[in-house]
Amino acid sequence: MLESIIEFLSQVPWIWVLVIAFLTTFTENVFPPSPGDSLLIFMGTLIGIKSGSFVEILLASTLGSTVGFGVMYYLGKEFDHLVMDEGKFRFISREAIRKVETWFARFGYWLIIANRFLSGTRAVISFFAGMSRLNFAVTIVLSVLSSLVWNTILLYFGYSFGDNWQVIDSYLSAYGKIIFPIVLAALVVWAFYQFYYKNRKNGSKTIDNK
Repeated sequence: MLESIIEFLSQVPWIWVLVIAFLTTFTENVFPPSPGDSLLIFMGTLIGIKSGSFVEILLASTLGSTVGFGVMYYLGKEFDHLVMDEGKFRFISREAIRKVETWFARFGYWLIIANRFLSGTRAVISFFAGMSRLNFAVTIVLSVLSSLVWNTILLYFGYSFGDNWQVIDSYLSAYGKIIFPIVLAALVVWAFYQFYYKNRKNGSKTIDNK
């Protein structure tokens, strides 16, 4: 699929590259498995070939990222009751969801800033941002800034490396394979610390009461 899209982009006028840039970054926020970052790097190589504008494709891709983020935020805000209702997700307790929302409320804005740099977790972060009722205006502004920085990096590398863009893509792929387990491990360690600290604190209270 990736090869077919690349071949298509190589043949179409610049306006279609902008449209695909928007659709690509939008889709990856809703359907995380899509190869959005790889395509954006390749699109950077087309700036010089098609006499395109770096600013135009940066704006198109950032708009797609922001709209996709906004859609997932809306879904999280409007349909969180489906997650919370008893019996909808038997393997997720209501208490567990509440804890995640509490953690997200404390550190959510930092996650929004890092959102674009956390490959594979973007849809989850935006969904929980909606569930946690983070301020929409602040959330969108931070999402735009995060997207601008990340998309600028991808497009710049694609433009700079030209035909060797796949070298950057291979590094990006390795980055994604490394960063996701690191983020997951950090969350597990942090959750364990919170659980251990809470139990220890409760245990101390019990002893004091005795």
